[in-house]
Amino acid sequence: MTTKPDTLMQIASEIVERKQSHVDICMNEPINFDNTAGFEAYRFTHNAIPEINHKDIDLKTTFLGRTISFPLMISSMTGGFQGAEFVNRMVAEVCQKLTIPLGVGSMRQALEEETHQESFAIVRQAAPDIQIFSNIGAPEVAQGLSHDALNLLIDMIRADGLIIHLNPAQELFQPEGNTNFSGFLYQLRQVVKRLDVPVIVKEVGSGISATAAKQLVDCGVHAIDVAGSGGTSWQKVEEVRYIKRFARDQRFSPGAMNELLNWGITTADCLADIQRYNLESGGFDDVEIVSSGGLSHGLDLAKSLALGAQIGAAAKPFLKSLLTYPDHAQQNLENTILTWMNDLRAAMFLVGAKNIQALRSAPLRKIGSS
Repeated sequence: MTTKPDTLMQIASEIVERKQSHVDICMNEPINFDNTAGFEAYRFTHNAIPEINHKDIDLKTTFLGRTISFPLMISSMTGGFQGAEFVNRMVAEVCQKLTIPLGVGSMRQALEEETHQESFAIVRQAAPDIQIFSNIGAPEVAQGLSHDALNLLIDMIRADGLIIHLNPAQELFQPEGNTNFSGFLYQLRQVVKRLDVPVIVKEVGSGISATAAKQLVDCGVHAIDVAGSGGTSWQKVEEVRYIKRFARDQRFSPGAMNELLNWGITTADCLADIQRYNLESGGFDDVEIVSSGGLSHGLDLAKSLALGAQIGAAAKPFLKSLLTYPDHAQQNLENTILTWMNDLRAAMFLVGAKNIQALRSAPLRKIGSS
């Protein structure tokens, strides 16, 4: 059945409101998981004789076949509302300067109508040379995306790949959420077959286990972003929106609510689970792993790489650095990224790793384990 134009406009208006409120809530409300991402449970083995010169440490690596300056991506930021164009342009210019990848926010709205397409398209105008990834949700994929829709997602920003985000916990709490994930894996296989660019599948904060990762690998995806718990809880974000709209929430019992709001696998546990499975089976050798969800500095990034990630990714820490002092927004963002890289270099120096490949082999142990 064809959707009426006035219904499309209503849907578009609701998405604009939701995207704007997401940014406002993330910046101003206590919406982090109660737990951390879990990296504090891991320690590198100190190397008292590193046999390298700190200034010679090389942070370059590759991601999906492209060389990047740092093993870091600014992931799935925003788009589709007034103000998003400004944010995306500022972020894209910094990523272009530093030669690191960038992911845009969900582009569902761009499939519904054209009003805010420029808020996404601006990233390619501002960053002509770096990897940029488009983004769509699993519920949209599960319903089936037409050839024209897939082409629009790629062509609008001349994307180097498509990120498909998994967000069942968020959709469960979202007032207007879509909880129909039935048929997703079949449709994912079709998307991978039809696209000429890599497909990345990511969670949004509840994590991807080795079992789930194996299902994604079987569908032919090129990269998996574990996006574990420890950073932003999108359940909490949507809970704030729900209470603001309806004044109270009686959907779940009080005894269950806290666990549901903090539902997920920590990022460190996701990485360790996948690394363990890969060592036993070799099943993920051709699929690159991205670590995101609660990374808060470069030491988290260093541990992520030692736990098997190709690169790390984050959104909220960089969005905060951009928006806290708007008069110096881009300089603040660049300084935050470079500070993370200083953290990373420090860890590499102290374990004797001259490059990223050597860091991946650095001894890392879980505290309390033998």
